[in-house]
Amino acid sequence: MRSRRLSAHVPIGIALAGMLTPLAPGMSAATVPEDTPTGSANSVPSENVRLLHRVWERVNEHFYDESFCGADWQAVKQRYTGPAYEAASKAALAEVINAMLAELHTSHTAFYTVEDREYHQLRDIFSEPDPLGHGDREVFRYEGIGIFSDEIDGRIFIAAVIDGTPAERAGLKRGDEIISVDGKPFETVGSFKGKAHTPVRMHIRRTVDPDDTRAISVVPEWIRPTEMFLEAIKHSTRVFRHDGARVGYVHVWSYAGAGNHDALKDGLTEEPLKDVDALVLDLRDGWGGAQADYLNLFNARLPVLTMQARDGPPRRLDRQWRKPVVLVVNERTRSGKEILAYGFRVYGIGTVVGSRTAGAVVGGRPFIMFDGSLLYLAVQDVRVDGRRLEGIGVEPDIVVPFDLRYSAGADPRLDRAIQVAAEQVQSS
Repeated sequence: MRSRRLSAHVPIGIALAGMLTPLAPGMSAATVPEDTPTGSANSVPSENVRLLHRVWERVNEHFYDESFCGADWQAVKQRYTGPAYEAASKAALAEVINAMLAELHTSHTAFYTVEDREYHQLRDIFSEPDPLGHGDREVFRYEGIGIFSDEIDGRIFIAAVIDGTPAERAGLKRGDEIISVDGKPFETVGSFKGKAHTPVRMHIRRTVDPDDTRAISVVPEWIRPTEMFLEAIKHSTRVFRHDGARVGYVHVWSYAGAGNHDALKDGLTEEPLKDVDALVLDLRDGWGGAQADYLNLFNARLPVLTMQARDGPPRRLDRQWRKPVVLVVNERTRSGKEILAYGFRVYGIGTVVGSRTAGAVVGGRPFIMFDGSLLYLAVQDVRVDGRRLEGIGVEPDIVVPFDLRYSAGADPRLDRAIQVAAEQVQSS
């Protein structure tokens, strides 16, 4: 099944700051397992209808808006029951269920199966410690190469290459059109299933020239999403030189878990970032989960502590970023990351560069269906300083247009952010 195109109204399910459990107060991290239906097995069509109705029921019980954003939810159920009965495959049924959910016009509301990359990432992000008290989280992983993809006009393009993953090592680039994988149409999970540590042959097109196709060998690996995103922060770190300024760069792919913010803070106090003149913080793509108080990292008004023992040298304790900072966002910057973008603009923390964010700012929660599929559902509304960002997003200070298709890894938004950061160094 091809990856769904990202949209503020056909959501991809990005966890929100203050709503992503177990980090958020007042909400459990546990997914809600469905009871397995009793009785003898029914035909596939009736099982399809049962699943659609079970999804409908969970929405009916838990969706944050009791008016269902204006949708006649009873009528919606009747309208999609027939198509669910007629669905000839799991993929077709998933499309029917997602079409039903799209009637709500709300982010953090989508249906995923094991054939979706988002399914595995959500299961891992929301996994809890071992109920026996051993302290370990349940492990969810899948075989992949570390990309986000987007469907545009019926073609699949690489929307982002995650730092430190097989895709980056193989030389795949943002904007590459994926023609095939091992001679078959691309599937976000299926193309790499059973192929960990075995080279696969991806045919891609890097330019608009229809004859400019090339084969790239990439070796999939077992991906534990939370670990991949955490490691990607370190792998993304680098320093650019522009007009005499040393501009540090780091990409936080996911804020789903306090460890990601801790990794950012640690990185800013270590080489190569601790002595740079300015910072570009990249919040494009990936997952949300950021807490609003993460903005305190950039609060230069906090005091600096100096500690000194009787026989030791003075030790300076300062984990604040007190230099210029520029934020990069795009249309796939979602949820808690949008709250940070809002804070940067409204409170004058730093310049925001890129494109309007997704406008996907509600609180989501996963429900596991009786067949193992996953419903991600908006269960809480969210307002930021009394304002609603859902369906609106955050407009950057500097808009930089960008066409993903055949961009061959070009990154004009990052280029502009580096330029802005260097200019702020020179003017400070």
